[in-house]
Amino acid sequence: MAQQPVGSRRLGAHGPLVSPLGFGAFKIGRNQKTKYGASYDLPDQPEVTALLNGLLDSGITYFDTAPAYGLSEERIGIALSHRRKEFTLSTKVGETFENGESTYDFSRAKIEASVQRSLQRLKTDTLDLVFIHSPGDDLAILNQTDAVPTLMRLRDSGAIKAIGLSGKSPAGALAAIEWADAIMVEYHLQDCSHQAAMTAAAAAGLGVVVKKGLSAGALPADEAIRFVLAQPSVSTLIVGSLHLDHMQSNLAIARAAIQV
Repeated sequence: MAQQPVGSRRLGAHGPLVSPLGFGAFKIGRNQKTKYGASYDLPDQPEVTALLNGLLDSGITYFDTAPAYGLSEERIGIALSHRRKEFTLSTKVGETFENGESTYDFSRAKIEASVQRSLQRLKTDTLDLVFIHSPGDDLAILNQTDAVPTLMRLRDSGAIKAIGLSGKSPAGALAAIEWADAIMVEYHLQDCSHQAAMTAAAAAGLGVVVKKGLSAGALPADEAIRFVLAQPSVSTLIVGSLHLDHMQSNLAIARAAIQV
């Protein structure tokens, strides 16, 4: 049974309580064309199952994945579907990664199909949060594609509880406040460009999920985690690792930062 998140924060004004440190599930499913400095071998399913259950037992209750993360969704479904009520789960739409290449499609048909595949792979009846997976042209995706209205319809249907943007630009994050329940942004000691958008989003009742808070491992964990979680607008910080003890150490730092 997962522990109640110590120092938990609410994911938006009306969202669930989540642990201050979340798990980014990229590394359990993909090791091609990554932005990490060092290469790594993919774990097998038993190793993934042990890792994910260990994270949940340790008190990490937010898990983030995406179709673009290779085997990640399928592996989470196998490992954690029997504990589905114990954690908050986010995935994404718009990007797929097959045969070593990413492709992007934000049409209504592709987004609807992507959500259905994610539900099947994750072995769940509903997705807590689905982000638009932007490659960088945030405003064009929001204003010139079917992505936003399609996700809004899926939210209304009950297949998705909440929707948002995982984008690249402060302008995109600010634009998403009009319709989103949450935003996912890069924010760390070397890049504070989303600070104003984070503050505005939180003030509007949105959840704020921070990605790349350790700059893909380039920043020291202790300082980086404390810096991100010192921002009252932040709901949770996503960190990825294949080592349970590493994640537990980071969680201890996060809990200490919240209690200060």
